[in-house]
Amino acid sequence: MTTEAAAPAPSARCVLFDVDGTLVDAVANQRRVWATWAGRYGLDPDEVYAVALRTRPMETFAAVAPGRDPHACLAALHELEDEDVRSGVYGAFDGAAELLAALPPNRWGLVTSNYAHRVRGRFDRTGLPVPPVLVDAAAVAEGKPSPVPYLKGAALLGADPAHCLVVEDAPSGIRSGLDAGMTVWTVNAPTPPPGTHRHFPTLREAAPEILAFAKHGPADV
Repeated sequence: MTTEAAAPAPSARCVLFDVDGTLVDAVANQRRVWATWAGRYGLDPDEVYAVALRTRPMETFAAVAPGRDPHACLAALHELEDEDVRSGVYGAFDGAAELLAALPPNRWGLVTSNYAHRVRGRFDRTGLPVPPVLVDAAAVAEGKPSPVPYLKGAALLGADPAHCLVVEDAPSGIRSGLDAGMTVWTVNAPTPPPGTHRHFPTLREAAPEILAFAKHGPADV
């Protein structure tokens, strides 16, 4: 799913955020969902989760449950994920609400490997504003680490990829943003992942720099 915003000036800088692990703290939820899924198939939850962190769901199923119908596996996973949106306990990272409220409304968007209805459900429950541009798993034929999702986000914002900042937490998203020709900053980890241009241990620490990026033109890079 994608929605469009009024295009900013061609020279404007824009910010594209990953969601889970970047704006919303969903690690415990993801681990619990995968553990429940693994239990249904008699698999070791820790081994399944280790694979799921590195691959997309269909690739995970091929690796950990090669004899199972991947579409049935995906349906079971989606059922568990939807239930988690309704009943799971999670929250926004410190500083997320204030940061998103302070950004110019047509200069930022979300690029996620999740689905829009789950993002909207989580944002409703955590009080985060949903922007006009939201690129989800259904919006693109190729997910992260392909550059396609972030390029789609830039196109919907009417932005030059070279003027876009990606805020991420995961290696696949970092690669996606870099291959899209964007500046990539990472948050919410004690040490910087490989490849990132800048790293901040928390989103709160990154927020002033993200705002400065969005509110200044390319000449200020």
